[in-house]
Amino acid sequence: WGVPQLKIEFSHGQNEQKLAEDATAQAVAMLNSAGAKVLHSTAEIAPGGAAIHEMGTARMGNDPRESVLNAFNQSHDVANLFVTDGASMTSSACQNPSLTYMALTARACHYAVEQFRAGTL
Repeated sequence: WGVPQLKIEFSHGQNEQKLAEDATAQAVAMLNSAGAKVLHSTAEIAPGGAAIHEMGTARMGNDPRESVLNAFNQSHDVANLFVTDGASMTSSACQNPSLTYMALTARACHYAVEQFRAGTL
């Protein structure tokens, strides 16, 4: 229909492989030092998307020139577009971020309802 299609090419490079190998070796060394018996280890990197916590593709911020979303996960450019997954978060700790996604979604929904009732959305 004449609409441009997004094409994404992704791969892990040599640096990511070396990091995975080092992380595996360090983890095995720590476990062995603690007296654990390591039955299996691998430095194989899972394909992109396997962990389903990819983050940072729609940065949240106050400046539309440097971010995609405002503080309520609303698009700066499209008023009725809210992005409430991990895309707004530029980084994550090692914990599961799902509760944060849920909190951001609840806040975005509350804000959207307020805006709708005020007639601005």
